[in-house]
Amino acid sequence: MTRRTAHVLICLGLVVAQAGSAVTFSNNCYQVFPGDNIQDALQQAAANKTNKLVKVHAGEYRPDGKRQALVWFNEAHDGIRLQAEGPVTLTAANPDLRDLRQPNGSAVVNHVVYFGDGVSSNTVLDGFRITGANNFVTNEGTREMEPNTTIPKNFFFYADGGGIKVFGRSAPTLRNLEIVDNFSSPCGAGISVQQQGFNQAPVSIENCRFLRNRAQSTGPAIDLLAGSSARIINCLFTGNVSNAGDDPVAKNSGERPFVNNGAVTIFWNSHAEVRNCTFTGNRNGVDDMGGQSTYANCIFFDNNLDAGLKGYARYELAVNAGGKVSGCFINGIVHDVAKVVATAENVLRGPSFPPPNFDDDFVPQAPEYKNAGYRSIGKRLSANAQR
Repeated sequence: MTRRTAHVLICLGLVVAQAGSAVTFSNNCYQVFPGDNIQDALQQAAANKTNKLVKVHAGEYRPDGKRQALVWFNEAHDGIRLQAEGPVTLTAANPDLRDLRQPNGSAVVNHVVYFGDGVSSNTVLDGFRITGANNFVTNEGTREMEPNTTIPKNFFFYADGGGIKVFGRSAPTLRNLEIVDNFSSPCGAGISVQQQGFNQAPVSIENCRFLRNRAQSTGPAIDLLAGSSARIINCLFTGNVSNAGDDPVAKNSGERPFVNNGAVTIFWNSHAEVRNCTFTGNRNGVDDMGGQSTYANCIFFDNNLDAGLKGYARYELAVNAGGKVSGCFINGIVHDVAKVVATAENVLRGPSFPPPNFDDDFVPQAPEYKNAGYRSIGKRLSANAQR
């Protein structure tokens, strides 16, 4: 299968979430504690017409068996808010289930979290650490996770989106997440959005940190497959590696391989609003093949990580197809055949380019950046209060 064909188809504890554990309902919400099963709580909330809040308390929650996702949302779960209370890690890995004959390490699910067809922006994932994906792929149990059979599912449905997979008419709100140390092949280790052309409502990705995710090919942090859309607001991207090896899709299809992509990849007929984000220390910044995206008040600084396939020059932003770029600080190479990155509206690399002076949270301390780049939530609120 080629990508163009796919377009046409358009912690306080270490715990395994045990099936059958009791989920309590108190204070007008479902309470999940270490030893409980998060999916059980989601099923109960789905059946409740008025109470849609599920709180998950501090701990690490692992899969108790090999399947497609640790946690899944479909149309029946629309409107549920899944919220972390304290430090909560959701992981694709369970060392107790590791198969030493397989190269996936301890990963035993395709996706840590899956959002399927029929999920609106009223469905919220808030405050979790998402990790542990390592290219585990199975197609068993698809109907339970995604009951809609009318939208075709291809290889990318199963293989992409190790951290989070969004599929079909789906536009959840993803908020205050740390998506870290995931690997997928071919694409989208952190988040894969595959709306299959149903992209009128964008996926909202707000106040998130993408750290050290790796993809065999494209979009190690975020991958918008053809016909998808997203709002990416106040997010940090650092240490993410694209093109970790040969492109497996090209190897099987004979099409031209992807060899030099960004931390975020935006495919044909896809678009994103990227605002107040910081990209630094990745293997390239953003590659945008859609031509309709907006980049505002972002920082692209030294995305020259020496990782992945060798022999290709690093860059900050590739917008040869077009787009709108304003209020951005870009310290590095820009690929801009369409001439949409105007020097009058952005600060580009040169002798007078001001260093951002990032603190430990990658928040710029230089005064020139007061309106640009990522802010951790507390610092963003504090800055707004002072204005």
